[in-house]
Amino acid sequence: MTTRHRTIKIPTGDRTIAGTLVAPDTIVPGVLLVHGWDGSQEQYLARAHAIAALGCICLTIDLRGHANDRVQRDIVTREDNLNDMLAAYDTLVGHPAVDEESVVLVGSSYGGYLASILSAIRPVRWMALRAPALYKDDEWLTSKQHLDRQEIARYRALELPANSNRALAASAAFKGDVLLVESELDHIVPHTVIENYLAAFLKTRSMTHRMIPEADHSLSKKEWSNAYTKMLVKWMSEMLGHAREGLASGPTLR
Repeated sequence: MTTRHRTIKIPTGDRTIAGTLVAPDTIVPGVLLVHGWDGSQEQYLARAHAIAALGCICLTIDLRGHANDRVQRDIVTREDNLNDMLAAYDTLVGHPAVDEESVVLVGSSYGGYLASILSAIRPVRWMALRAPALYKDDEWLTSKQHLDRQEIARYRALELPANSNRALAASAAFKGDVLLVESELDHIVPHTVIENYLAAFLKTRSMTHRMIPEADHSLSKKEWSNAYTKMLVKWMSEMLGHAREGLASGPTLR
């Protein structure tokens, strides 16, 4: 079996020591799965297991202010949660078996919105967004819980140019592969928002847009949740298949 190695610094007390990490020469994609506002990693565990079975290492997280940390719910900001995702991303790519050039972001609603922004800060090869939300750039450091919901709803009904919004601008710069999933009867993230993301994703290597018929925003029926899982796993399987074919035939597309 072939091997690979990389040098590392190991913290010990008030200093670091040098080391060399040696591992089998088999690296796999890393997948970061992020829930929406008021959600939790529990919603993505089954999907993470299904994707891991394709040959990936998956990481699910509870964003600050969610799940067991709801005491912070009224004060958490978008900046806080983006920092949570950056820390999770760095933890994922720090795994010795993860290919740092084959990272997947999977996010729903608020998590999809933050995932699109993260893609402009860290290398991302694939991105799967379900009903990604949109928020005004201003009040970025205001507690999300205290944002004006009526104003958010009005904003999401607008046709927006990519350069007017941080998430859309990041989407416009993204050059990887995208899965964009919407719910047909979504009144939280309406079709206008999906149209704005579709209009922004102009430089992608591929774009797959799917709709879950009659579904609401939260996928409250099991059949809708299962439909999304099938879409996600099928798309991931196709993306990984294309990547492996590329490795077998020549350099991987970047």
